[in-house]
Parts: sequence; C-alpha cells; structure tokens
Amino acid sequence: MDPGKLDLVIFDCDGVLVDSELLSCRCLSEALAEFGFALSVEQALELFLGRSTAAIGQYFRERGEVLPDDFLPRLKTRVLETFAGALQPIPEVSAVLSNLKSPRCVASSSDIDRVSLSLNVTGLAAHFDGRLYTAQMVKHGKPAPDLFLYAAEKMRVDPSRALVIEDSVSGVQAAKAAGMTVWGFVGGSHYRSRDGRAILTAAGADRVFARMGDFWEA
Repeated sequence: MDPGKLDLVIFDCDGVLVDSELLSCRCLSEALAEFGFALSVEQALELFLGRSTAAIGQYFRERGEVLPDDFLPRLKTRVLETFAGALQPIPEVSAVLSNLKSPRCVASSSDIDRVSLSLNVTGLAAHFDGRLYTAQMVKHGKPAPDLFLYAAEKMRVDPSRALVIEDSVSGVQAAKAAGMTVWGFVGGSHYRSRDGRAILTAAGADRVFARMGDFWEA
C-alpha cells in the first residue's frame, strides 16, 4: 500500500512521532511511588501503553484502591516538565512527514496539552497545523474505535481510506475496529527489550516496521 495514495494518514503521537513512552512511564512510576503505590516502569508499559490516564484510575479502582484527587494533576505536571527538557522526536519522522503528500492528523490517547507540547518541543507541530484529536474528545478511548472514527469524520474521510500508524496493542485494536488499515511501529525506545513485532502482529497490525526510514517500503 502506498500511503501517498490514501485519503488520510493518522499518526498516534507517543511512541510514533515522539519517543515519549519510557519517559511517561517513568513519570507514572515515580508519581505513584510518591503516594505509596508500587508500579514498575515495565508494569506501566504493559498496562497503560497507548491508554488514556482514565485507565490508570480504573486499574486501581478495580483493585479496591483509590488514587488521591490531586494525583493526575501532579502526574501531568511531572510529565510536561520532563518532556519540555528531554523529549526527542522519533528519528527520521520529520522527513517522512515532509515527504508525505496525503492529508495527515494526530489521534492520541494523551490530552491535548501534552500532545501540543510534545509536537512543539520536537519541532513537529507545523506538519499537522492543529489537526490534533485526543481521547478527551470522545466517550471511549482506545481500544475502542471512537477516536479514530472521530478523526476520520473531522477530516471528512471514509475510514476504509485511512491508514493508522500505531505503536500499542490498544491502538492497533482501535484502528482495526474502525475499519482502517494499521501499521505497527516498533522503533521507540520502549521496544528495545520487547518483541514489538510479535506483539503488534498478534494484535492485528497489517504491517510492522522498526525504522521511520522504512515507512515507504510497504
């Protein structure tokens, strides 16, 4: 499939455009520890990769534990401060975006403040011109298809004519449920010690690749 001939390419943000997943999971693990909750970075990746912050609260409620009211605001502050000082773009992604002729947008489980900061810090914001859609805008986040269908509706594109680039199981599942083609990307640092190709293939990805420089080699 030539992505340049599609009506829309939808990019996830974390782990696809910016190498943020390890940073954010470290922030989560550290923030939880401050409140007396134990969760390793590896556990955070396994449980919440590609999920919204609402999934964190749900996880602990299901285990009879309730996070303090100020936990999520403090986590957000920690993440934004960390990103502002350390976040990097995925290698070669800027070149892909510069050469891509199809319309494109972002559909992310992160909130709009985090997505905007991520793209601005890494110099990628101009490639999307404000076409940013997040889990805040729909009732159900990934792995439900709502966010991708919402993005396609806003971009006025038939879902079957859209390609999604995702790095998480929940994101791949959401894209497939939306009736879209999905490519799994495993070039983020969070996949250095995990078999991302097997994980995303099992989730239903139509293709899995590990370097943005291979984007066009479908």
